[in-house]
Amino acid sequence: MFLSGQSEKLSFFAIIATLFTIVYELLDMRWLQVPLAPVGLIGTAVAFMVGFQNNAAYDRIWEARKIWGGIVNASRSLIITVKDSFYMHRSEANKDESETLQIITHRHIAWLTALRYALRTKKPWEASYEGAHEASFPYNIPEHRTTLEEEIKPYLSTEEFEYVMSTDNKPNSLISLQSKHLRQVTDEKKLWDFSLLNLQQMLQELTALQGKAERIKNFPYPKQYGSIGYHFVHIFMWLLPMAIIPSFAKVGVNIADTHPLIGELFVWFNIPFTVIVIWVFNTMLRVGLAGENPFEGTPNDVPISNIARGITRDILQIIEEDPKNVPVPFENMNDIQM
Repeated sequence: MFLSGQSEKLSFFAIIATLFTIVYELLDMRWLQVPLAPVGLIGTAVAFMVGFQNNAAYDRIWEARKIWGGIVNASRSLIITVKDSFYMHRSEANKDESETLQIITHRHIAWLTALRYALRTKKPWEASYEGAHEASFPYNIPEHRTTLEEEIKPYLSTEEFEYVMSTDNKPNSLISLQSKHLRQVTDEKKLWDFSLLNLQQMLQELTALQGKAERIKNFPYPKQYGSIGYHFVHIFMWLLPMAIIPSFAKVGVNIADTHPLIGELFVWFNIPFTVIVIWVFNTMLRVGLAGENPFEGTPNDVPISNIARGITRDILQIIEEDPKNVPVPFENMNDIQM
């Protein structure tokens, strides 16, 4: 998806190469050249720099995906364990414990929702390079279409909703409420004490996964690396034509001995070659820029909205929720999961 809008980039690169060729060949400004060897060294340095940036960006986005994979597993385990830890085999307690299970499940859905909204919150450093995330097609970001209040209110009591909305870290508040409720249920002898310890460990795991996601969200990819790569690529882009054009001109002189017409025009063949080289370096740069912030909501990011909705459907089906109350999957426009 990062290749969207590349036709304009290619046109710009072609204009640069053509202008340098016109100045060199038609205006006879042969002094407008630099040796190929230093430019080649710069290109090597740029490749290493951009490669390092891409590796670091890939590590961030892959860690983000692993975090949400952990959330998927921990969420399913939490609800299954809660369900099977109740004394629901006793018919006189079945109704009350089913309602408690539903409250715990709905509160966890509210946590998932609050977490994805927190991760979609715009940070000043996200998408800071113009064109890094441009797309020529529409795609659906659910967090931009509805508010957090609208999404979590159906899953919480009035008191819990007002408390959560009054706090800064809403996912953390929901985990706290969940822990408090589990302690209360255990005190009422609806859960074994051993089960509570197991469930508390699961909540600790969810808290740790939340913290890891917040670490990626709140700590940007160091801009001294991102900005240096960006400027290095553009310096290389402007130097490259001045090194390639004389080389093609020399080859054209040699060809002219046997093929005069081709030799005379051969210098113009540098244009597609120059465009390809610049395009390769620019594309490598854009790949890294597109992966720096994996939660901001671009076509290349981790689809946390779809993952959270998938978890929601799974755990509601685990507790045998009425199918009409199970939300449908999010609509993916242009086959882009968000």
